[in-house]
Amino acid sequence: MTLTYYGHSCFILDYKGTKILFDPFISPNEKAKNVDVKSINPDYIFISHGHFDHIADLVKIGQQSGAKVVCNYEIYVWLGKQGIDNAHPVNHGGAVQLPFGKVKFVNAVHSSGLDDGTYLGNPGGFVLDFGDSCIYYAGDTALTMDMQLIARQFNVDWALLPIGDNFTMGVDDAIIASEFVGTQNVIGMHFDTFPPIAIDKEEAKRKFTEAGLNLVLMEIEESIEL
Repeated sequence: MTLTYYGHSCFILDYKGTKILFDPFISPNEKAKNVDVKSINPDYIFISHGHFDHIADLVKIGQQSGAKVVCNYEIYVWLGKQGIDNAHPVNHGGAVQLPFGKVKFVNAVHSSGLDDGTYLGNPGGFVLDFGDSCIYYAGDTALTMDMQLIARQFNVDWALLPIGDNFTMGVDDAIIASEFVGTQNVIGMHFDTFPPIAIDKEEAKRKFTEAGLNLVLMEIEESIEL
């Protein structure tokens, strides 16, 4: 499978021709100004929570692609008011069988809502079990003991974890999180977009290496094979 990074916490995963987009925040991100949003046409869009820096391009991409949006119930209702009716609501602990595999919505410790006060439900993360591989997309979260439950149910090959600190867990907690979910392979996200979440990339890589873990920090529009 191929993973492409669009900055912040936004990725598109191509699994055997099925394209899954995570948390589309692209056009307002100055660091992603060269990304052509009009060219992004996923089959699915997964939304971890309702903060602006995770849904800014959701409606636009949803309309142009017709992708099915998988999200919590409150975002599902909100999307209907935006004219997006191709969505599937989930809630914490619930799993849904999709054509490419099983997807479970798991706990995240964070918040979720728009700047105008619109409540968009509780945040979460996604575990995607393709049968031959498994990906954990954490969304925005603190380190939580609930992550240990993931390792009891899934064999996670790659975890996409926030590492920017301040609003989410930082590097040190992400190292513990990777141990909790039972993977040695981590792709960092939610870092360097804004000054409060700037990190020392080399120090982050060093800490992961010293812990016997593999941290990948992707460049915007870079694609890698998982």
